[in-house]
Amino acid sequence: MIKTLTLAIVGVVTLSACAGAPVEDTGANTDVVIPPELVNLAAPNQDISTARMLPEDRCYWYEHRGRVETTLLPVMTRNGRRICLPAQT
Repeated sequence: MIKTLTLAIVGVVTLSACAGAPVEDTGANTDVVIPPELVNLAAPNQDISTARMLPEDRCYWYEHRGRVETTLLPVMTRNGRRICLPAQT
């Protein structure tokens, strides 16, 4: 009886680890206007409709929606460079 109960508890704990994690809403700002230059520079297969410039590095980032979580990734050019604005003086 105790062995069965222990196995049941272990099974429930193990299976609960398989449950999908909730996708965090990163608060994409739908009011952001994507500059045409960004569209022309960006490599394909990036969702630049979610792109935004982060003030801390002045680079453009987009939301990559994976199976488990949504992650911000840098917008890259076709030759693999990040797209950033010049440093402020």
